[in-house]
Amino acid sequence: MRNKFLGTGEDGYHPIRKIKVVLSGLAFAVRYDFSVTYKLVASLGVLLFFSFFRQWIDFLLLLAVTAMMLQAELFNSAIEAVCDFITTRESHKIKVIKDISAAAAGISILIWAVVLAVEAYRVARLLYFWAAR
Repeated sequence: MRNKFLGTGEDGYHPIRKIKVVLSGLAFAVRYDFSVTYKLVASLGVLLFFSFFRQWIDFLLLLAVTAMMLQAELFNSAIEAVCDFITTRESHKIKVIKDISAAAAGISILIWAVVLAVEAYRVARLLYFWAAR
């Protein structure tokens, strides 16, 4: 793909190539960043559960907070990788950058966990009353 700022790379917009880049980045993150992997696996399990019970509003809510959490986690991983690429030495400025990035990911993980817990409680109650009939 063409770099807008440097003028390097191939010309033209290629949606298939864009999709390949997205999938390649996600595959790399899942393969090498355990924090992305376990959150993605847990989210997929919960999303499958909600889709099985046809709780579509809950499914969409969880899908949205999962996407938000994964985006923050991927940005955090990318920022940390760039910082490590820039310098391998201890740096207070790099530490602050990484801490801010981790805080953003932490906030999104907290929101994801709260929504997940509330929805899990709701489903547990639903199953309990369904089994009590």
